[in-house]
Amino acid sequence: MKKLSKYRSEFPITEKYTYLNNAAISAPSTRVVKAVEAIYGEFSRCGIDCGSAWIERITEVRELFARLIHADPDEIAFTGNTSEGLSAIAAGLKWKKGDVVLIPEPEFPANVYPWMNLERHGVKVTFIQRRDGRLDIEDLNKALQPKTRLISLSSVDFAGGFRSDLKAMGSFCKEKGILFCVDAVQSLGVIPMDVKKYGIHFLSAGGHKWLISSMGCAGLFISKDVADLLHPEIVGWKSVVDDNNFFRIDFDLKPNALRFEPGTMNVAGIYALGAAIDLLLEAGIDKIYRHVMDIIDYLVEGLKGKDIIIKTPMGQKERSGIFSFVPASDPEALIKSFQEKKIIASLRNGMIRISPHFYNNIEDIDLLLKAFH
Repeated sequence: MKKLSKYRSEFPITEKYTYLNNAAISAPSTRVVKAVEAIYGEFSRCGIDCGSAWIERITEVRELFARLIHADPDEIAFTGNTSEGLSAIAAGLKWKKGDVVLIPEPEFPANVYPWMNLERHGVKVTFIQRRDGRLDIEDLNKALQPKTRLISLSSVDFAGGFRSDLKAMGSFCKEKGILFCVDAVQSLGVIPMDVKKYGIHFLSAGGHKWLISSMGCAGLFISKDVADLLHPEIVGWKSVVDDNNFFRIDFDLKPNALRFEPGTMNVAGIYALGAAIDLLLEAGIDKIYRHVMDIIDYLVEGLKGKDIIIKTPMGQKERSGIFSFVPASDPEALIKSFQEKKIIASLRNGMIRISPHFYNNIEDIDLLLKAFH
């Protein structure tokens, strides 16, 4: 754990809080803060005269996001949040009446409502019930229907923390000729991601959780293998190939993910995301994952003998940065007790959810364990 300890000082949140709630909203580093301060400083000092530098940095951040998930830069679009990205996919595909979309249950609403919104067009949404928090190929196979068009799931369950076997599920979708969509907001930044290796067609992830960036900016991956299946529901001046020619109207959409960026970009949000990904890649996603698993292992060991029920699947390939348990005492009272001691975690459906990141350490867990009553 000492390998990543040098980064702790870059997270001011650690000076006041024991922050174990990255699955909700992360606390950005000083690098992110400086990046946003710098871009707003440029806005105020030179306005559009600095525009070329902004365009160059947006291109760099697009490359960084692509590198993070092992994609190509032209397969990445910047959106406002995870929901917006998933909705762009749902609205952009051409559906036929009777087409079926499979999604897990329970599932975070961001990966539910965009698909339910298609029911008015005759698309059928079928829920796959998780078993003890888990979801596997057998579950997908049982839920499969003749007109299944797409499977969309979270890489990590937001409540219980189950980590889906994306490689196996991607192979299943390829074998069955089904589109594979992933909400990666609860894994990207803490668990390695390879969209090509996993056979993912679409991926959406906001920057405000494990990517330790800001709210209001997300990355959307659209595989070039299926890009021609999508037509953006929302378009604007930046959606077309000749986007800088304002006096010639030619509705020739960009042939890649960039046609899903219709207008003026969230430059500050993209700068924040770039600074965050720079830091994550510098630290190393593999190292971050091992560090977080070590912290959770330490927590599990410390909880032995305490009257709790672990709700997170603990198999080696099932684990994530989320660890959830049910205490014997009133969970609401326990969370309130934590907050009084400046320990920040989440309460989800009666479960205490702990989600440490790479700036957390053993001492944070010791404080958490000491706070039990």
